[in-house]
Amino acid sequence: MASDIPDRIMDDLKTAMKGKDTARTTVLRGLKSDFKYREIDKGAPLDESDYQQVLRTAQKKRRDAIEMYQRGDRADLVAKEEGELAIISEYLPKEMPDDQLAALVQAVIDEVGASAPNELGKVMGPAMKKVAGRAAGDRVRQTVADQLAVKAGGD
Repeated sequence: MASDIPDRIMDDLKTAMKGKDTARTTVLRGLKSDFKYREIDKGAPLDESDYQQVLRTAQKKRRDAIEMYQRGDRADLVAKEEGELAIISEYLPKEMPDDQLAALVQAVIDEVGASAPNELGKVMGPAMKKVAGRAAGDRVRQTVADQLAVKAGGD
């Protein structure tokens, strides 16, 4: 199944260029470039999960930049990165709600038999597979860590 992400981005890029939306044009051109580099690295056409991975990487870069700019008290750059983050997020599936993520993580913890915080790695792989790109890795990691800490304290 071919992904519609590159087609949507190309259509939106044309619209942004016609509307002289330089910020959106810059972000979308960057994404197209990231896709091309990923395709070259892979040595094969990209599938849906590859496109989503490229988008998540771009999303993470923006989040990290926002955090650094906030520490540096650079509100102008924070606003720019937040705008870019919003554009990138339009092409990704909606994030899984916290309660749904917690239930999924709890099911994986029960499934693998983890009971202590030092078993985080044992849970992360299966949890990330079940999340299937609907939640950021840092969110999943934090949820797993929190639930393992509660479980260790409760036993």
